[in-house]
Amino acid sequence: MLQLYSCLTTLLTLALLPVFIPLAWRKKYRGRIGKRLGWGLAAQIKELPPAGGPTLWIHALSVGEVTSATPLVHGLRIAYPQARILFSVTTRAGEEVARKLLTPHVDLILAAPVDLGWVAPYFLQVIRPELFLLVETDFWWHWLRRLRCWQIPAVLVNGRISAASMTRYRRFSRFFLPMFRSFSLLAMQTAVDADQMVTLGVARDKVVTLGNLKFDTSLLSGATINHGALAIQKEQHGFSVAPLLWVCGSTHRGEEAILFKVYRQLLAQIDDLQLVLAPRNVERAEEIVELASQYGLTCRRWSLEHQDRGPLLILDTIGELAGCYAMADVAFVGGSLVAAGGHNPIEPAATAVPVLFGPHMEDFAEIAAELICCGGANQVDSDHSLYNQMLCLLVDRELRRSMSEAARACVLANRGVVRNHLEAIAPLLSRIS
Repeated sequence: MLQLYSCLTTLLTLALLPVFIPLAWRKKYRGRIGKRLGWGLAAQIKELPPAGGPTLWIHALSVGEVTSATPLVHGLRIAYPQARILFSVTTRAGEEVARKLLTPHVDLILAAPVDLGWVAPYFLQVIRPELFLLVETDFWWHWLRRLRCWQIPAVLVNGRISAASMTRYRRFSRFFLPMFRSFSLLAMQTAVDADQMVTLGVARDKVVTLGNLKFDTSLLSGATINHGALAIQKEQHGFSVAPLLWVCGSTHRGEEAILFKVYRQLLAQIDDLQLVLAPRNVERAEEIVELASQYGLTCRRWSLEHQDRGPLLILDTIGELAGCYAMADVAFVGGSLVAAGGHNPIEPAATAVPVLFGPHMEDFAEIAAELICCGGANQVDSDHSLYNQMLCLLVDRELRRSMSEAARACVLANRGVVRNHLEAIAPLLSRIS
């Protein structure tokens, strides 16, 4: 089947060349399609200093996966200082964040190969990794099967399975199961994720539950909160220091209207309340500005107006949401008031901020439930309940303090995920050293 897949994708690549060539000139893809086909890869590898240890290839899909991988990359660099670490990313936005966060800790950041024909084998031949680490998702049949054929250990780190993905994996198990069986180890975030992998047909001894790497992200910025630095940060973002700040992160279409409606209602009670709204897709920024105007709200766009001041900021840049969560008095996690599966609530919780989210947290159900259970988060199911929860938090400083402490305590109790991953990876590296 591997040879058949390779032949079919090679033919597909040749057939699509007339499409790839004009596509390569579009701004979104300019300069990346060639790199994803392997052009210039050999020269990049040749320029690297000789490896004094194993070559580790880490791959992440986009921004969220890069953020998840960051503490693990730091841990790997400390544990294996002589290793050559290469980090590939599929999306342009993810690559931009990787260059911001990981450049001092990896030897090379590169565009990920497309899973067509000769491309993945060529990348493997040039890079010659001793270990491959895939972060969370972005499964490609040819790529993973080639790793297995070449006897290169592959590890899924921070693995998770959404309800929608599980349905798809079951329906097309004859296609997906060989991919998952290509891994030497699957390190899943939760016991539920691990059980789902076993249910699909992966051997139990290949699946472990190690927790979510984002629980260790806060380690990168220290264990204490510097309130003076946060005040300066608020001023730098064009806000007044004293008034309360609500940060709504990773919002989806359909949620912004609810959030603006609630914000208008809250302003009637707390007239100096400030708001950061960070859409999941930053390309929707202009659409959101127009929507805000329908509610009589004037917005600033962070990508355009760094020097301006005002109570409502649209954060339309990549990789800065975590820093804005740190400034917040209350946080809302998007993708949860609409049926988008929710986004990871660990980032605001790690910065000691009360967390709110909607009913659709299917992709992070276990983490969301733990935060609610410990008192660090609350779930809302409508604009009315969101308004009531927000008003209670904004007028009750003691309630904000208790939820903040509970949220951070939950994160602290779950630390050590990087250590768990390093301990799981060590035996695989010892076999090849």
